[in-house]
Amino acid sequence: MNGVLKKMSIVLLAIVVLGCLIFIAAKTPGLKQNYGLGKIALIHVDGVIIGGRGQSGLLSEHGGTDNIIRQLHDARDDESVKAIVLRINSPGGSVAATQEVGEEIQKVRATGKIVVASMGDIAASGGYWLAVMTDKIYANSTTLTGSIGVYMPYANWQELFQKIGIHQEKIKSGIHKDILSPDRPMTEEERKIIQAIVDQMYDQFVDVVADGRKMDRQTVRQLADGRIYTGIQAKELGLVDDLGNLYDAIDGAAKMAGITGKVQLKEYDKMNPFSMFWGANEKIDFSMLIPTQLRQTLPLTTPLAMPARWGE
Repeated sequence: MNGVLKKMSIVLLAIVVLGCLIFIAAKTPGLKQNYGLGKIALIHVDGVIIGGRGQSGLLSEHGGTDNIIRQLHDARDDESVKAIVLRINSPGGSVAATQEVGEEIQKVRATGKIVVASMGDIAASGGYWLAVMTDKIYANSTTLTGSIGVYMPYANWQELFQKIGIHQEKIKSGIHKDILSPDRPMTEEERKIIQAIVDQMYDQFVDVVADGRKMDRQTVRQLADGRIYTGIQAKELGLVDDLGNLYDAIDGAAKMAGITGKVQLKEYDKMNPFSMFWGANEKIDFSMLIPTQLRQTLPLTTPLAMPARWGE
């Protein structure tokens, strides 16, 4: 019994010491030299854009657009924050979730605060939608972006079900209640219904790009056939403003906001120290958190860049 208590005491002591070290590290100020008046908020959009809360951890919450919207809202209301850099590394995701974040970006800009987009490896489809809602877009020369378009996936497993002896029946309230059901072919009427929805969402996407990039709508339509572009190609086409990395975007945001001297960053949603201690540093593909059946019916802005992973 004494041995068990001794081991428990050692574990508790280790936790307390670790907590103290983390607290000290978090509170230790950096080199405060010539900081400009005003901070720049850094907000990350990582992975597939999915609405809701995402995954909640013990001490922090990761993913889901509710978290991003809250961060934008907090940065908007923080008087010390003069500009926001939105670091986007996303292949796209749900149209509705993307639209919600875009509307919050508009609210931030309406207050007079600068919002700048910095594209990482990929800022395609819904990721690009968010970028065009900002004041200025930076991309790396090899960033994959564009993919302006919408799709709604559909699979018909009827023949497979028949081969393995599965016969599914359903009692439904209306003829279209099981639209996109994988156990039967889609009717022509249903195809028209779904196509009309996709077309309407696509028109909204084109409008967002045309307004954000100050481009003719017809010109946008010519570019918006779902293809992806490199950062260099996107700049030549007017889809992004400048080539540069994250810190080029931060410097650009500082100049636009009139901040001189050393830039002071306020980074949102940093990795939790406890997660780092246990090595939980992998990015989560949030689309995998959605049941397969539901995932196949979500209207998605087209993520073409990584078809093996995101274009199922």
